Amino acid sequence: MADQTNHNQAGEVAPSTVDKQAPSVAEEHAPSTDSPEATDIPTANAPDPKAANPEDNPNAAKPVAVPPKREKPAAAKAATAEKPTDAADATAEKPAAAAKAAKKEKAPSVEDKPFVEFIEQDYLPALQKAIAQQGVQDLQVSFAKQKMPITGFESAEECWQIIGSWSEIGRRQFNLYFPDEDIQGKKGFSCNEGKKPSTLESFLIDERKTTLDLLVYGLVQRLSGQKWLGRN
Repeated sequence: MADQTNHNQAGEVAPSTVDKQAPSVAEEHAPSTDSPEATDIPTANAPDPKAANPEDNPNAAKPVAVPPKREKPAAAKAATAEKPTDAADATAEKPAAAAKAAKKEKAPSVEDKPFVEFIEQDYLPALQKAIAQQGVQDLQVSFAKQKMPITGFESAEECWQIIGSWSEIGRRQFNLYFPDEDIQGKKGFSCNEGKKPSTLESFLIDERKTTLDLLVYGLVQRLSGQKWLGRN
């Protein structure tokens, strides 16, 4: 093979044609320093994506396998289907519970009983017990509708009244009047010791609501004020 190296007249070795062309080829394909630019020089070890075979080229992009959608078991479907029903049942139970609570009202108090029933069943037993606790041993109590035994009230209409008396120390009697036949209505009081009473007093007129305990307490306090209870 002939030596391709060129010698000039001075005996210096001149660069070959290949060496002369290398810089121009590199400059042609070199990117510009002003702005980035893609070149058509193929990259080493990077096959053409269009020509790459996924099975032969490990670097080629492979499609991602999507797992098939699984069907829910029949039991899970049934449980899911039952949830709205359970919620509907719970919602339906709330109005029923509220209605049941509304029907369950507070038991009526003894003061709500009919007048005569309240006096006979509740007030007279409670009054007798309270006065006996004050030391009165022979108390007699009755409940009747009759004229007021007060001077000047002979022509008045009959009204319900409680009559209590005992003779431990002389003859003592008191009357509690209910002209309205209602414990919340007007009430009067009179007392005497063997003589006809001449004064009719108002009883519990400042109370907004009369209760069993208040009726008992008020009468015991009035008799104590008369000095009829205890050691009096």
